[in-house]
Amino acid sequence: MHQHKVYRIGEVTIQKVLEQPLRNVPKSFVYPSAKPQDFEGIAERLAPVDLEDNQDDLVQSVHTWVVRTPRHLVLIDTGSGNHKQRPLNPLFHEQNIPFLERLREEAGVDPAEVDYVFNTHLHVDHSGWNTVLDNERWVPTFPNARYVFPRKEAEYYGSPASYNDVNIPSRGVFEDSVLPVIEAGLVDFIGSDGGDYLDNFKFIPTRGHSIGHMSIQLTWGSETAIFGGDVLHHPIQVLKPHLNTVFCEFPEDAAASREKILRTLADDRALYCATHFAGSSAGYVTRADHGYTWSYA
Repeated sequence: MHQHKVYRIGEVTIQKVLEQPLRNVPKSFVYPSAKPQDFEGIAERLAPVDLEDNQDDLVQSVHTWVVRTPRHLVLIDTGSGNHKQRPLNPLFHEQNIPFLERLREEAGVDPAEVDYVFNTHLHVDHSGWNTVLDNERWVPTFPNARYVFPRKEAEYYGSPASYNDVNIPSRGVFEDSVLPVIEAGLVDFIGSDGGDYLDNFKFIPTRGHSIGHMSIQLTWGSETAIFGGDVLHHPIQVLKPHLNTVFCEFPEDAAASREKILRTLADDRALYCATHFAGSSAGYVTRADHGYTWSYA
């Protein structure tokens, strides 16, 4: 079984566990507002792992970050889940992926031992493993964990306000992956201003991709990691921060949040733990002549 690299931030370890690779993703689909010149010369500035052999289609990933502090076992974002009914989103429809087995084999995670589950936002591919199907009922996958996510996200996706074209891929997620953990009394909501949680985590408001999106900063001493959620979907956006994805519901806010996180990553030399980058999915942003560059760790 492939074991992903373990990163250290002070006394904390960070390990990625793959749910599924996303292959042959057309750039034009992900970045519908891009102009041809946005992609000129871009292939030479990306790692081979980021592009298919045709140098055009994107390689991406869906995965969870396993974070162990001296006191707590934390999962950040939970992928898309099994047996979920997603007829409008065939990629994630009625899946059967051995993800929990992988969590156990690769990272030693027993679902009953997870202390906290953080969701950066409540889209289809970030909160699906919050629940599993048990005798026709959706029950919390991690029964002893506190689930932590932005209150604004839960309010929005639990209301008709979210019924628009951008959110079609995530239709049904609230009902099967969010509401059951709320009803189980397992949720701690994060307010719109974000803020500190536990000893070493901080929720940073990065609205734009979604209405209450948060990135999560982990600090130990002088070392920092940032789990960005969907502020960045692919390293192309490090190089071209103005590009929003087809899934960014509030484009101006999304671009501003991306710039904020890129600036923080460069200033603090923070380890960036991406949700959809391929390869190791972790690395560093540095300032370059006219913006930023990305390098995998």
